[in-house]
Amino acid sequence: MTQTTEAAAPVEDSRPARPFGAHRIHRAWFVAAVTFVTIIGAAAFRSLPGLLIDPLHQEFHWSRGTIGAAVSVNLALYGLTAPFAAALMDRFGIRRVVAVALTVIALGSGLTVWMTAAWQLLLCWGLLVGLGSGSMALAFAATVTNRWFTERKGLVTGILTAASASGQLIFLPVLSWIVEEHDWRPAAVTVSLAALAVVPFVWLLLRDHPADVGQKPYGATEFVPKPEPVPGAARRAVTVLLSAVRTGPFWLLAGTFAICGASTNGLVQTHFVPAAHDHGMPVTAAASLLAVIGVFDVVGTIASGWFTDRFEPRRLLAVYYALRGISLLFLPMLLAPSVHPPMIFFIVFYGLDWVATVPPTLALCREQYGEDSAIVFGWVLASHQVGAALVAFLGGVARDTFGSYDVVWYASGALCAAAALMALVIRRRHPVTGAPAAALA
Repeated sequence: MTQTTEAAAPVEDSRPARPFGAHRIHRAWFVAAVTFVTIIGAAAFRSLPGLLIDPLHQEFHWSRGTIGAAVSVNLALYGLTAPFAAALMDRFGIRRVVAVALTVIALGSGLTVWMTAAWQLLLCWGLLVGLGSGSMALAFAATVTNRWFTERKGLVTGILTAASASGQLIFLPVLSWIVEEHDWRPAAVTVSLAALAVVPFVWLLLRDHPADVGQKPYGATEFVPKPEPVPGAARRAVTVLLSAVRTGPFWLLAGTFAICGASTNGLVQTHFVPAAHDHGMPVTAAASLLAVIGVFDVVGTIASGWFTDRFEPRRLLAVYYALRGISLLFLPMLLAPSVHPPMIFFIVFYGLDWVATVPPTLALCREQYGEDSAIVFGWVLASHQVGAALVAFLGGVARDTFGSYDVVWYASGALCAAAALMALVIRRRHPVTGAPAAALA
C-alpha cells in the first residue's frame, strides 16, 4: 500500500503543470474568445440609448433632459457597479456573476415595452440595465486578463475592450433599422433576447481560473493555485478604494477616465444620432456612422493594446486625449444633412481613438496597485461612467436650452486637452519600495 501511494504521488503532483497541448493554442486564448463573444452579445444594450431619444420624445412628449436623466442613471450605475462586480467575481466566480448580470439586463430591457411614465424608464433602463451592464463592464475583461494571462496583457485587454465596439458594429445598424421601420419596442425586445441568448454560452464555456482545468496562466512558468473565495465583496471593494484614494495616481487616472467617458459614452454615443438628425441627417445614416466608429475602434483598441506592451502608457494617454479633443472641436462644422468626406475622416479618426485609452489606463492601474488592480480599475471605470452620466444629462439639457449641441462639443474638446496634461503628470511607481511615487511624495 505504501509503495502504491508513493508511486502515485508524482503523477498527481505533475497534473497541474501539464500544458494544454504543448503544440496547440493555450487554453487562455479560448477563454478570451468566450469573453469576447460574451461582451459582443451584451453590447446590444449600449447601442440603443441614442436611438431612443427622439422616439420617446415624440411618443411620450418627455423632454430630452428627462430621457437623458435615465441614460445618465444607466451610465453612472454602469461604472459604480463595476468595482463591486470585480469583488463579487472573486467571491462567487466569473460565470455566476456574468450570467446573473445578463439576466438582469434582459429583464430591464424587456420591461420597457410596457412603460407609460418617465419613472418607469428610470427604473427599467436606468436602474436594472445599469446594474446588469455594470457587472459586464471592463472590470470583467480586467479580471479575465489578470487570471488567465501573465504575458500579452495589453494586447488581450485591447481585444476584449474592442469586443464592445464590435457589438456596437453588429447591433447599431440592425437596431436603427428596427426603430425606423417598426418602432422602438421591437428594438428593446431584440436587446433583451440578445442578452438572454448569451447566458447559456457563458455558463457552459466560461471558466473562472486556469486551475479549474489544471493549466498555468498564459506565459507563466509555474502553476498558480486557484485562490480561495474572498468573503465580504462589498467591504473589500470599499477597502481597496479607501487605500487607493490616498495616492495621487488614483485621482489622475480617475480624472482622465472621467473625461474619457464624458467625451465618448456620454456625448457621442448618446447624442451623436440626435445631433446629426437636427442637421437633417436620417437616423439610419447617423447610426451607421456610429457603427463605422465601432469598426475603427476595434482596430484602434487592439493597436493600443499592442502599443501598451511596448511604449510608455502615460505618453500614449496624452496623445490619445489630445487627438480626441482636436477632433471634437471640428465636429460642429462637419454635421450636415448628408454624409460627406470630411465627416468620414472624422469618423475614422475618432473611431481609432474611441476606447484606445483603456489598455494604457489598465496598465497604469496594474503598475500602481498590483493584485488589487482589477478593483481599482473598477473604481476608475466608475469615474468614467460618472463623467459619461453627467454629459448624457447635461447634453440633453443644453439641447433643450440652446437648441443645438455645439457648446457641448466645444466644452468636451477643452476637457480632453486637460486630460492630456493630467496623463503626463502621473508619477511612476517607486522602484525600490514598490509604492506609488505620488504616495511617497
